[in-house]
Amino acid sequence: MPEAETLLSLSDELGQRCWALMNLAGRYAYAGREWVARKVVQLLGGVEVELVHNHHNFAWREIHGGEELVVVRKGATPAFPGQKGFVGGSMGDDAVILQGCTDPGARPLQEAALFSTVHGAGRVMSRREALGKRHRKTGALLEPGKVSVEEMDAWLRAKGVIRRGGDVDESPQVYRRLTEVLAAQGPTIQVLHTLRPLVVVMAGAGVEDPYKD
Repeated sequence: MPEAETLLSLSDELGQRCWALMNLAGRYAYAGREWVARKVVQLLGGVEVELVHNHHNFAWREIHGGEELVVVRKGATPAFPGQKGFVGGSMGDDAVILQGCTDPGARPLQEAALFSTVHGAGRVMSRREALGKRHRKTGALLEPGKVSVEEMDAWLRAKGVIRRGGDVDESPQVYRRLTEVLAAQGPTIQVLHTLRPLVVVMAGAGVEDPYKD
């Protein structure tokens, strides 16, 4: 359907309801992530050492420059000094746990960015570009995609990653390299840990999404 940007005042009832529902959805997301993370730790027979949370595509009420603002971080996440966050690359790239830089010398740049950083590597092509175009009803290929399954799997083999499910719209080739994206953040962040992927599990080709139609 056609989309249009709409501004809702937080002083109005509709704005207050929207704000309350967004925060409820945020708490639901936190609970879901914790359940999944702890379930995986249990299945692997591991021990939880630390749990790092962060939202993206969310809004916060914050004070900046002495003024209360609603900061909407689309494709970004908070990174106040010492605040930890997780930033993923792709199914075939490393991820990192980082924090907002604690060096006072970085403060001017952090303030200019409203104490924000990236939440991921970012795409270089759309899902449709990667997958190609298929007939909605017959599934016949109308336009080939820019990434093949063979190319995706070759990348993952070289990285030593086991793939279970997933399709080329999430392949490493459709994302920027995370190291370059993090370097562009300059001194506003500090990388604490680098995480190497071992297994990727997600819905794959041929899995129907009942909510698409």
